[in-house]
Amino acid sequence: MTTIARNTALIPLSAAERLFGWRDHASLWLSLGVGLLVMQVGSFLVPALGTQAAAIAIVFGSVLGAGLLAWTAKLGCDSGLSSAGLMHAAYGSSFARLPVLLNIVQLIGWTTFEMVVMRDGVLAIGQRAGVSLPLVLVTLAFGLLLIGLLTGSMVTLVRRFIGRYALPLVILSLLWLSWQFLGKAQAMGWSEIWNRPGSGGMSTMGALDLVIAMPISWLPLVADFSRHGRDGGSALRGTWLGYAIANAWCYSLGVLVALTTPSTDLVSALLLAQGGLIALGLILVDEVDNAYGDLYSGSVAGHSLVPKWGTRTWGIALAVLCTGLAMVLPMHSLEPFLLMLSSVFVPLYGVILGRLGGRAEVASLVGSARVNRGAVAIWLLGVATFHLLPQVSTQLGSALPTLALTFVLARLSR
Repeated sequence: MTTIARNTALIPLSAAERLFGWRDHASLWLSLGVGLLVMQVGSFLVPALGTQAAAIAIVFGSVLGAGLLAWTAKLGCDSGLSSAGLMHAAYGSSFARLPVLLNIVQLIGWTTFEMVVMRDGVLAIGQRAGVSLPLVLVTLAFGLLLIGLLTGSMVTLVRRFIGRYALPLVILSLLWLSWQFLGKAQAMGWSEIWNRPGSGGMSTMGALDLVIAMPISWLPLVADFSRHGRDGGSALRGTWLGYAIANAWCYSLGVLVALTTPSTDLVSALLLAQGGLIALGLILVDEVDNAYGDLYSGSVAGHSLVPKWGTRTWGIALAVLCTGLAMVLPMHSLEPFLLMLSSVFVPLYGVILGRLGGRAEVASLVGSARVNRGAVAIWLLGVATFHLLPQVSTQLGSALPTLALTFVLARLSR
């Protein structure tokens, strides 16, 4: 127990460290929910789906996905535990190291993707302006920026920079881009756009899986931020509202861009819009906080594994690693990556919510057992179910049935 006592990732935060109100939660998750990656995934929905089916998947997927994120945020706030702490409480102190490690791996992947997106966006803007920028220097610049942010306070960054400056600017850029592409849709004819059929290849439930995949990818991070909240209710409301708005807006914008400006490159399509250069630049500024959020959460998870390294040291080490990977790693298709992550983290959090949701003294469960065999068995069953369901039916989807199964089994067996 002495190791746990020194491990700040596995003990509740003190009241003095809990400064976030619901506005802070909403600002943070509205900002984190906005990104070029989200728009890119939104563009995957068409032409496989018709416009109406895509809209249904976006609305329901955003509300459900953000709801799961918000519920987990409340659990983290009520317990004061980080995401790693919740995994320890549900799965046992020895076995929890596996999902914590998997989380670090996926956060390295996400940060690298974000850096590639930001770098390619800056290169595209430079090319549009007639300036040739060195790929290595742009990548290094983003790496140094992230290292600088990681040396400061996360709470200060959220409350003073994101809420006051970054978020208003990115909302203005989204409004401008939405206005531009809605104008293109109007020129093409609302009826033609709205009634456009899909070409097939994706069911509505499959699309729902893809929309839910983005908020689910944040499940292993949300408690690292929500534990800084004053009360669980405000964490629930702020996270749900902020992320649902951002997710639905960016997915819808991705669909709109794909319908009105067919292009294999989303960044190029955005630059074609009037004022797209400025709007894209502002979105890229906001994209930095997504990479920062991944690295911050990765540093908390890393600290839970090796407590002698503080979160600042872990954050800088991970930023250096991701900067190197961004220089050599090509950006592959996002869809398989997102669904692979879902197959691990949907059942993982189905068990966590089933076992810990609504339970008092969650923090006391940390260190109480080495391996919770029942929780582990349900998680593994959930991973298998997620992958087997598409073999049974392509219409059911995987995320919601797997989540329901693991939650019910975990709830009944707790």
